Amino acid sequence: MSPASTGASTAALPDALTQPSPSTAATDPRLRPGDRAFRRANLALFAAGVATFVLLYSTQGLLPVLSAGLDLTPGQASWTASAATLGLALALLPASALSDRYGRTAVMTASTLAAAVLALALPFAPDLTTLVVLRAVQGAALAGLPATAMAYLAEEVHPSALASAMGLYVAGNSIGGMSGRLVSGWAAAAWGWRWGLAVSALLALLAALVFRLLIPAARNFTPAPVDARALARTVGTHLRNPLLLRLYALGLLFMAVFGAVYNTVGYRLTAAPFDLPQSVAASIFVVYLVGTASSAFAGKLVGRLGRRGTLYTAIGTTAAGLLLSLAGSLLAALLGLVLITAGFFAGHATASSSVGRTATGGRAQASALYLIAYYLGNSLGGTIGADAYHATGWSGAAAVGLTAMALAAGVTLYATRQAVVQRRTLAAR
Repeated sequence: MSPASTGASTAALPDALTQPSPSTAATDPRLRPGDRAFRRANLALFAAGVATFVLLYSTQGLLPVLSAGLDLTPGQASWTASAATLGLALALLPASALSDRYGRTAVMTASTLAAAVLALALPFAPDLTTLVVLRAVQGAALAGLPATAMAYLAEEVHPSALASAMGLYVAGNSIGGMSGRLVSGWAAAAWGWRWGLAVSALLALLAALVFRLLIPAARNFTPAPVDARALARTVGTHLRNPLLLRLYALGLLFMAVFGAVYNTVGYRLTAAPFDLPQSVAASIFVVYLVGTASSAFAGKLVGRLGRRGTLYTAIGTTAAGLLLSLAGSLLAALLGLVLITAGFFAGHATASSSVGRTATGGRAQASALYLIAYYLGNSLGGTIGADAYHATGWSGAAAVGLTAMALAAGVTLYATRQAVVQRRTLAAR
């Protein structure tokens, strides 16, 4: 997601949104609910999220089939998912700089279409090495959309509607993630992993075209030349902002859980004692619909509980799901996955929208830094979780997730303490 103000109080962000005066609202060009362009922007970014996450996680739903087809361990097969997120993470800052120069919509369009076209080559990969390299390149091609989308929303959408717009964008991510895993898993179960990747590529290409047709032109974007020194200064400023650093850490930790769980759940369900067919195991990704609902609801939850209250809720829900999933029954495993998914998406939507309101300048770079941490979390959690699963079974993958949530709770507790200290200091003046 995306970024906004090094201002005074951590506690005020984004728990209270500033409401403009009627005269300011009349002249403010940013998009609001009720505007036709607001609806088009939401639908376009929803489609872009679908395209991006269909492609980014297209191999995750067929990891057991890849392991069987290419004689791979879970850790080896997981690299086809981790390479894409790693490539995306490494390309985010350069992509965000290009978006500052050439425009948000141009970079988002080029990113989605290039990645979708590249996806058409994946089914022809002859071996694991080629597939991993192609996935890394594809991830790099995808980088233009996630960081730029957050900056586009932060610039074009009125602050009063930013949380809901960001929630809908994250919901598109969850639909894309679900669709990519479902269609690739089902197609792989029927015809093999190559057909699974081919079907995902076609679905993503369609979503990318819908995005291009709907996205409104940016009204509030001002192009700037690519300046490596200025970029380094902007990045340095963000990395010295304690609130942004905490949000980046939270993005990494939430995504580490998600990578560990979703890289291994297919193996767990197709192995004893469950022994589900691949087509049925792939259907588990319909749980993503829970993520769609929880990410869209996160904005309302922030309004009721505040940012940190929502984060505590998300961390607790995720941890409860991990603990429940340790039970031996299929029902407990499924309910645990529902809680993990709901908690992850609520936490991610809250952290990403907070980044979007924290950086007053260099929004694309602030977004990129959040996403670098976020996708590094996926690569690390996914690979470590897969290796832990291979070594000790599901309890190993769950332990990786619980460790990440314990660290996330520590980060949030520290933020709460800092806010209390700051309020006391201000009251004493």
